[in-house]
Amino acid sequence: MLGLSSLKFPPVVKTEINLVLVLVTVLGFWTRLRNLSYPRAVVFDEVYYGQFVSLYMKRVFFVDESGPPLGHMILAFGAYLGGFDGNFPWNRIGAEYPSSMSVWGLRLLPAVCGALCVPLAYLLQLELGSSHYAALGASLLILMENSLIVQSRFMLLESHSPLCSRYLWLIVAASSCAGAVGVKYVGVFTYLLLLGIASVHTWQLIGQRAVSHVSFTFFLEVFVECGCRVVCLVVLPVLLYVFCFYVHLTVLRHSGPHDQLMSSAFQASLEGGLSRITRGQPLEVAYGSQVTLRSSASQTIPCWLHSHKANYPIRYEDGRGSSHQQQVTCYPFKDVNNWWIIKDPGRQELVVNTPPRPVRHGDVIQLLHGMTSRFLNSHDVAAPMSPHAQEVSGYIDFNVSMVMQNLWRVDISNREAESEVWKTIVSDVRLVHVNTSAALKLSGGTLPEWGFGQLEVVADRVSRAHHSSLVWNVEEHRYGTSHEQKEREVELHSPTHIDVHPNISFLSKFIELQRKMLTVKQEESEHKYSSCPLEWISMTTNIVYWLHHSTNAQIHLIGNLVSWGMANLSLAAYQLLALWYLLRRRRAIRDITEASWCQFQRVGVVCVGGWLVNFLPFFLMENTLFLYHYLPAYTFLLQLLPAVLEHAHTHLLSGKSQHRAGCVSAFAGLCSVYLCYKSFSPLTYGSPELSANQLQALRWQPSWDILYRRP
Repeated sequence: MLGLSSLKFPPVVKTEINLVLVLVTVLGFWTRLRNLSYPRAVVFDEVYYGQFVSLYMKRVFFVDESGPPLGHMILAFGAYLGGFDGNFPWNRIGAEYPSSMSVWGLRLLPAVCGALCVPLAYLLQLELGSSHYAALGASLLILMENSLIVQSRFMLLESHSPLCSRYLWLIVAASSCAGAVGVKYVGVFTYLLLLGIASVHTWQLIGQRAVSHVSFTFFLEVFVECGCRVVCLVVLPVLLYVFCFYVHLTVLRHSGPHDQLMSSAFQASLEGGLSRITRGQPLEVAYGSQVTLRSSASQTIPCWLHSHKANYPIRYEDGRGSSHQQQVTCYPFKDVNNWWIIKDPGRQELVVNTPPRPVRHGDVIQLLHGMTSRFLNSHDVAAPMSPHAQEVSGYIDFNVSMVMQNLWRVDISNREAESEVWKTIVSDVRLVHVNTSAALKLSGGTLPEWGFGQLEVVADRVSRAHHSSLVWNVEEHRYGTSHEQKEREVELHSPTHIDVHPNISFLSKFIELQRKMLTVKQEESEHKYSSCPLEWISMTTNIVYWLHHSTNAQIHLIGNLVSWGMANLSLAAYQLLALWYLLRRRRAIRDITEASWCQFQRVGVVCVGGWLVNFLPFFLMENTLFLYHYLPAYTFLLQLLPAVLEHAHTHLLSGKSQHRAGCVSAFAGLCSVYLCYKSFSPLTYGSPELSANQLQALRWQPSWDILYRRP
């Protein structure tokens, strides 16, 4: 047992400070944060992300189809710290910020994230087994990369997802990847790379355990090792990703411009908007209820079951005949003609009894159009735009052989019991035509001029049972009280007494929001500065981020052309070296030690693998692409460059003269990178202003769009 005399007093803590790491960190902050408020005008995509920041400040719900909300929350947090109240129009690039607005606060957090990439590059290079010289080179390449500086200094997202005891580092790495995915979905490629590397490493660790025989202890150790990695690298990132949306949905509690993308239940959970309209509505649908039926299939534009005093044409353009009965459509606007009355086929009343008789799953009903008193009908007549499906109409008795077929069975697809009551907003309902077993469906077709460009509704027998195009839910609802048609029309025109707060859980809202973000397509259009992935490698394209309205001051997304070219050469050199080593090792020739070969492979997996997974997927994407989409992949090449140079210096050069020449070449390369950085700094920071001749001299690529005014 140790005595008190063996303890040292006072206790002493020794620390080591890497001054080089401190220096590159300081330089990283200086290059990203200096004169951060300039220009005091909206720069490029600030006009886009600023709108979301304003909505956060006002707690208004929105959906950004381009990715998860973490990046927007980071931008909004910076704006909150800067005192921004959300009141700015964000209507055009170049609009001046008011003097009372803290531009520095809006741009601070992206700049900090960009600055931290510099020391992170240093540390990552050390983790790859490189020397401190190579780590310094990697950090300097990141430091002087003009494109990364530009992307870091404004209210944009890309700088938020950088390269990112033993389990502590696993947790940090997994958290970083979860953050990258939470900012933009393209971060998932780096996360998958991390999972692949961790899986291979775990397999190697299992093989390295020296045991004389397989025992229970061995299996327990393997189970604990694998379990800890799964928790750190899978469970934790998923929980962090979900938590990000929990904060997002908790903060954005007010109705906003993107409500229509969501289901009625989701909308009703937001303050204002649909919750204001539906306040005081009855929950249970009863015989005599007046309802509007919204289609669950309308992802970008909502629409409601609709009819009006216009008939189908006797003949369509292709020569087919129709029933010439009243049109039934899906209409994307609130309208009095969206109202329908739930009628009991065995009774004549169109009002709700006391007490109300609720409609249940499996009940057969009729749907009477409130304004025209036509029953919802279907029959064996081809639909106008979808001839494989049945026409749906408002029945008119023309005294011909076409009999009325207006009975519909209520099928509640999300029911919890067979006698489930049809509920407002909450219930997902299929309306199945009794005579033909076809279900009421939004086909997705658009009717021509005779149908006023509204959406086609059909009855379909072959559709999947729970497809969203077959599902409808009651959005607005009241109990009818008027017996006469004229009184009923007045009642339908009056606003509903607008408090249904459906019990929609966070998990339900999270799943619905994920589905919308992944399935709703953004409106894509050609952009002047859009580009294809192959153009990024040679940087034949640039992006004008900002132009002064009266001078030649301007900011461009242009990379450091010297480091860009050297990074591409390093990729080619690594591939050639890897091929050479593999062929030589196939012939049992070992040019380098096993430890050096493992380190060479590790560099390839992380750097080349990181470049591949962040670059190749863009060839499969249909989105409008820009040069900044290449920056995550490009940072991996900047990590590869010093590793390849150090490998060549250590293993390929021999003799002092060759080593000296290698060092001089590396130093000359860094000087060239600095000179290129310095030359393009006016286009990186927007100052100092250059003359027309100076700007013309910076057009190193003929395809670059550099604008200037001649005196």
